[in-house]
Amino acid sequence: METSSVAYITLMALNESKTNKYVIFAFSLQGYVFTLFLNLTIIITILLEKDLHQPMYIFLCNLCINGLFGTVGFYPKFLSDLLSDTYLISYSGCLLQTFVIFSYALCEFTNLTVMAIDRYVAICRPLHYSTVMTPVTICKLLIVIWMVPFFSILCSIILNITLPYCGLYVSTLYCKITISVCKHDSVRFAFNGTFGSIYLLMAIFVIYSYGKIISACRKSKENQSKFMQTCLPHLISCINYVFITFLDGFSGKNIPQWFSSFISVAFLISPPIINPLIYGINLKSIRRKICKCSKRG
Repeated sequence: METSSVAYITLMALNESKTNKYVIFAFSLQGYVFTLFLNLTIIITILLEKDLHQPMYIFLCNLCINGLFGTVGFYPKFLSDLLSDTYLISYSGCLLQTFVIFSYALCEFTNLTVMAIDRYVAICRPLHYSTVMTPVTICKLLIVIWMVPFFSILCSIILNITLPYCGLYVSTLYCKITISVCKHDSVRFAFNGTFGSIYLLMAIFVIYSYGKIISACRKSKENQSKFMQTCLPHLISCINYVFITFLDGFSGKNIPQWFSSFISVAFLISPPIINPLIYGINLKSIRRKICKCSKRG
């Protein structure tokens, strides 16, 4: 089927009764509002407090912005589908949702990699930190965090829409146009291999940086304190993201449909809640500023 002839695509429906769908809707809406509240609290606190205008907090703020970006790409459509008897999405809407959700996923990992760079320099090269993490460097890193995923997903979508489309049904709760084509070519394979290698190198660097950080912390109690305060939340975020991404590979296998549906969207639900929670709880500076802002309000 030519992609130009596709007008609407059907997303996977939840095989639940109307009553159960209303229950899922209620919990999902609460989760959406809670996610918005947590991330906006961190973002606004960091923006308002000049003391927090430091590299680590700027990247944390960006991580929360990306969390909002991903949830906005998923929740509104999902919530409307729960109240509807049809699960249709326009082809252009499907392309947009694919772009937003997959850009979010790659931005999340790129942001976590940049945060690993920041922590590596802060703990292993403390004397060079102020000269390395300059405002110009921070701006460049923020551009990389957003532009590399945007470019890779945009190119992937463009390559996909030039190929024949297998059908009008997508077996997930959100649009995955990147796996809905039925023909593979060498250009697409080479492109995916190239960008896959880039993200594999990022993963290797994160592992390498934490090896160095842990080694440095063993020699200094001050570094151990820094690790517990600033690296532990980042490490938890990385492990959480890798774990749920790994789980996503099992969606659609011989497991209950409800569980398959949940793990297929866990990477959209879990990080935007876990990240602001663990940073807000673990970082004293964030906690103090949030309390200060709430009292001021």
